[in-house]
Amino acid sequence: MHTVVTRAPAAVRPAPDAYAVTAEFYDILQAEADAARVRRLYRRAVASARLGVLDIGAGTGRVTLMSLAESRADVHAVEPSRAMRGALLTRLAALPARQRERVTVHPYPLDRAGPAAVADVAVCHNMVGCLPPAARESLWPGIGTALVSGGSLFLQLPPDRMPARTLVRLLPEQRVGAHTYGGRLTMSPAGYRIRTRADYWVRGAQGVLREHTETFWMWPASRARLTGELARYGFVPLPGHDEPELLAVTLAGPH
Repeated sequence: MHTVVTRAPAAVRPAPDAYAVTAEFYDILQAEADAARVRRLYRRAVASARLGVLDIGAGTGRVTLMSLAESRADVHAVEPSRAMRGALLTRLAALPARQRERVTVHPYPLDRAGPAAVADVAVCHNMVGCLPPAARESLWPGIGTALVSGGSLFLQLPPDRMPARTLVRLLPEQRVGAHTYGGRLTMSPAGYRIRTRADYWVRGAQGVLREHTETFWMWPASRARLTGELARYGFVPLPGHDEPELLAVTLAGPH
């Protein structure tokens, strides 16, 4: 028996894995709806990329794979979660070598050791709401560094306010062989944060085989607030993008 110890420089060491449970269930329960949302929100933008696409919080790879399919640019996928990154790399391993060679996977947060001037399009999908305000503020200059002048950022907006009451959403159950996978998301107001509890289960012929729970925190932020934060780092609104759940800005000044 031997022990393998993985070390990385302090500046690039990944954060503790917050998605160890969810990574197993995310694709089977949410991939179809999420893939459609990704195409609707970002397809036109990534197709216009000439230098590169920066996928911030790549997760299991919906934006990354669409970017490879829709453009010929290089893709930089930023994903600190080991569990999510494992799913992403498994998906990349199934691609032809020529596509795979265009993807660089960064296993650490962008603001800690991010790439410089590698992209003209950046995407933040389903991740900004998971950052507390201080961490969010440190993300913007990292994006500015990774983008070239004139590059654009497309950001899925988080909730703009606290929910007035607890909200529950059931995820459609999915069959995998003899087992059925299911899940439920519960969002509750908790002071200045939103507590999001994810409950997952696997059922067989004899009943429930496994149950798992994972809790996440979210921080609301309005479009106006995010626009103001980004303006301090040289980002201005990008005309022609009026989707209610999307904020589009371009890097127009010093950062």
